[in-house]
Amino acid sequence: MLVSPCRLYRPSIRPPIFASIAVQHQLRRRLALAAAAQSCAPPASEDAVLRHVFDSQSFWRDFRRARESATNPSRGLFGNRYLIHPHGFLDFSKATVEKCQQLVASVVGASTREEQCRIPYLLDRLSDSLCRVLDMADFVRSTHPDNSWRQASTEAYAMLFEFMNVLNTTPDLKIRLESALGDPRVAAGWNSEENMVAQILLRDFSKSAIDLPDGKRHAFVDLSNRISQLGTKFIKDMRPELSSISFPHRQLRNIDPLVLQHATGRHLTGISIPTVGPVAVTALRSMKDEAARQKLYIAGRTAPKAQLQTLQEFLQTRAKVANLSGYRSYAEMNLSDKLAQSPAAVNSFLSALSKDNELQTRQEMDEMLLMKKSEQGDGDSSVQIEAWDREYYQAQQANKQRSRSRRPDFMSAYFSLGTVMQGLSRLFTQVYGVRFEPAPVSPGEVWDPDVRRLDVMDENEGRIAVLYCDLFARPGKSPNPAHFTLRCSRRIPPSEIKEASVLHPNLDPMQVINDGMAISHDAPSNTTYQLPTIALICDFEEPPSAAHAHAHEPTLLSFRNVQTLFHEMGHAIHSILGRTAHQVVSGTRCATDFAELPSVLMEHFAADPHVLALFARHWQSDAPLPYDMVAERLAIERRGQGVETEQQILLAMLDQAYHSPLPLTTTTTMPGGDGFDSTKVLQDVWDRYGSVKEPRETSAQGFFGHLVEYGGTYYSYLFDRAIAGKVWQEVFEGGRDGAAVRREGGQRFRDEVLRWGGSRDGWQCLAGLLRDERLRDGGPEAMAEVGKWGVKG
Repeated sequence: MLVSPCRLYRPSIRPPIFASIAVQHQLRRRLALAAAAQSCAPPASEDAVLRHVFDSQSFWRDFRRARESATNPSRGLFGNRYLIHPHGFLDFSKATVEKCQQLVASVVGASTREEQCRIPYLLDRLSDSLCRVLDMADFVRSTHPDNSWRQASTEAYAMLFEFMNVLNTTPDLKIRLESALGDPRVAAGWNSEENMVAQILLRDFSKSAIDLPDGKRHAFVDLSNRISQLGTKFIKDMRPELSSISFPHRQLRNIDPLVLQHATGRHLTGISIPTVGPVAVTALRSMKDEAARQKLYIAGRTAPKAQLQTLQEFLQTRAKVANLSGYRSYAEMNLSDKLAQSPAAVNSFLSALSKDNELQTRQEMDEMLLMKKSEQGDGDSSVQIEAWDREYYQAQQANKQRSRSRRPDFMSAYFSLGTVMQGLSRLFTQVYGVRFEPAPVSPGEVWDPDVRRLDVMDENEGRIAVLYCDLFARPGKSPNPAHFTLRCSRRIPPSEIKEASVLHPNLDPMQVINDGMAISHDAPSNTTYQLPTIALICDFEEPPSAAHAHAHEPTLLSFRNVQTLFHEMGHAIHSILGRTAHQVVSGTRCATDFAELPSVLMEHFAADPHVLALFARHWQSDAPLPYDMVAERLAIERRGQGVETEQQILLAMLDQAYHSPLPLTTTTTMPGGDGFDSTKVLQDVWDRYGSVKEPRETSAQGFFGHLVEYGGTYYSYLFDRAIAGKVWQEVFEGGRDGAAVRREGGQRFRDEVLRWGGSRDGWQCLAGLLRDERLRDGGPEAMAEVGKWGVKG
């Protein structure tokens, strides 16, 4: 999953799935690469290097040493000239604030028509300057293994976050922007992208209560800072009230041996089992004793009261910010610039999707009920499926299907990490004309020795992005896969280069403009871009070291891990190909409910036989993957899709309820409720729309971390799943006859969606892509239409 990176409005708190990266190259090589990369087809040796860089630790060490030397000075983390040491974050922040103050003065002082025409560009530079620090600091504070770097980045983030909130409530900036927008002579000089940037930034200012009196504006800043603090605390404190519970031996018959191996405690009468995490899930799937399942399910979904109090204050503070900004609810405020545009449209989508999903859910629930009755064998007509039964009976169904196949699952042997990365490069070469080229890193450039760097090469433009791959597990690292964009694409005009030369005559102007990080320059057109720099984070097992008995074995991925890597690479390709003149609309900086489309679409590619044929081969024998193994796996995964989709619909409805006017109302919608009670709201949603009621003892909302980053937009993933399914069938023809690896579909998707980033309305992108004019204007009817497509396949 993905959250929009910060604009001038405010940075978002980081979600499970985000965006951030960095990079550095010499200017003379930048020019040479653009001229040299005329063909996208990589030489066989380069293709092999890509595989070995990820599959062999010894090869990677040798490859890295090719340019790295202990005598070479550090060029800074990500190649950023400020970040040679952790305290460089403070210098970086101070320099950014100084630069921003100069840009603010230029905007406020704009008086001539020529100066006013430059306001979108100046405000975009202002946003870019802030996001350079905020996005990078957000990544470092959550990923860097060194505490001194994490602490320094946290301080930098706090400093710039507060400074940005002050800017967002500075009336002069909005006044100048409104004046320029309101002058037809000025607006006539803007192209469509500049006009879009101006409209976006004006909306962002409006969300910041900028038109309010000073006292209320200060209150807005204070409330926004409090939201940030509460959101961070809520994520940090997500844990159950009981970390483990004990079960007597008699309740653990037939349980998966993995649970017994990872028991947190053993005693004469039984063992203790953790209430959350993989062991708890495995236990729920294998516990035959219903009372034991019920006990574990409830414990794993019961949050401490303090966590619920944090959530209540968080939701109420968000509602207060929305009210200050002139909106009835936080959802109404947050949806105003999304494809949905309103809570009513979201509900139209969710209702249509729920109706489409109803039959499949009912069939799956009936199958589970038959299994439960058969297992109990007492003919009790009152037996029903309970919330704690779903994992167990879905696992039983999957086990039966695996048993019928009578073949062990050896799929991972066909998916070494290196071959999957090789396959992604080959796929992108064929459908988009871009490939991955491994590049050694400079001293101090990466945060861990296992981080690989790839340069992204376009068949016509040369190097267009830098991709850092932090894919191996290490102590303290988050297990959640994620995509970070540290720096977005932006065109650097000649006037900015000249300005840097005048202000810093003794320095390379490109080093000044881009803090030493990567750029590209096309000499014939005299066009310079700062390159998008991206980091992909996964938690795969590291290949054995050279001293290990199995040192020749690469990291082997499960099919689920392959799907995860394809998903995250979908975000990356959006950041790479969404190359716009303004960073505020580049790459994934589009509407939140449109940002998941490229990543979800990539999951369809991951299961396509023609795509898998590009790379899926046994790591020892080089035999191709038998596709019927994949087909069996997909059939198993689809068994519970209806129930799983219903759960996501319920969470999306809960997200809407929590970000409606409810948190500030005096009574809830439940009988007898006094004040806002988040648990009662959850129960109300499940009672009204769910196939199974949630136990009254639970408080699962205390674990709903996505509330922090999505805030009324959790429906987005379901929405983009529905769109991705439609795109896969209509643009890529469902993969039939090799359509998934042909340039026609890829070029169409690149031209109508990817290249625009957020500079074109998402509905217009969809209307052009699907050639359906009914979608062009959006609205509740278009949202309902998408809901009817469903999320099957």
